Amino acid sequence: MQAAYRLEAAARVHVFDGHDIPWQETTEPGLRLKPVRYDDALGHFLGLVIFAPLTRSGLHQHRGVATSFVVDGSLVDFAGPIGLHKAGINLHGATHDAIAYQQTTLVSRLEGPVVYPASRGTLTGLHAGSRHAEFANPAPEASPDINVDVDALQPYQTGIAGIRRQTIFDYAGTGSAHRFVQLSLAPGTQCPPWRCERLTEFWVRGGLLQINGELTAHGNCFVVAEPGAVLRLASPFGVLMLAWAEGPEQWLDAGMLDQARARQPSLFGF
Repeated sequence: MQAAYRLEAAARVHVFDGHDIPWQETTEPGLRLKPVRYDDALGHFLGLVIFAPLTRSGLHQHRGVATSFVVDGSLVDFAGPIGLHKAGINLHGATHDAIAYQQTTLVSRLEGPVVYPASRGTLTGLHAGSRHAEFANPAPEASPDINVDVDALQPYQTGIAGIRRQTIFDYAGTGSAHRFVQLSLAPGTQCPPWRCERLTEFWVRGGLLQINGELTAHGNCFVVAEPGAVLRLASPFGVLMLAWAEGPEQWLDAGMLDQARARQPSLFGF
């Protein structure tokens, strides 16, 4: 699978227009990917996934956290449906088989491999890090999905004027101190510079994001900020975006922050 992103150097920020990334076929008819990041050894993925109508994922078990956001359509597994503009989180051990009854597009991020039963034969190629293994559902009484109505979440001020955060998933109990959030920047927002100590990624749902005064991301653009990258985010006309942060931001310009606050501003809620 050919991914758009390749690690080039430390402290870099990359923008990828989802429109320009070609769809790539998998071995399963009806399943296609637009990979931004694809690491088959680790089972890591970031990008778009599309299901043709009546296409199944096939029975599989997650061996790491997977997060998805439904851009269009819906999926159904034994626990029920996930619909438009909802986020789905699959924890380690989540075991299911999902089907799309209409064309369905997801923004997905995988943080670990996925196993399929040996009886499956040829792997679908839907998941990076797909493997054959025998398994049982470790928690049959639990839903394999945590489904979140993203836009219905309570928004909170981040401490930066014009930026609000809705926490989708804080990874509590997973062994990883990551965050999956939705950020909204009001028109005219200027965010003070910060450094991401760990991998940080965005997908723009709508609007316009400016990065470091030279990069622009619009709707359906992905932003990959490598560890050590410095970011100055701004939005002249407003932007709505999903963000995955594998660690907290480090603020670089304390003079631009509100020193009267008891707590340091936080984009991601660490």
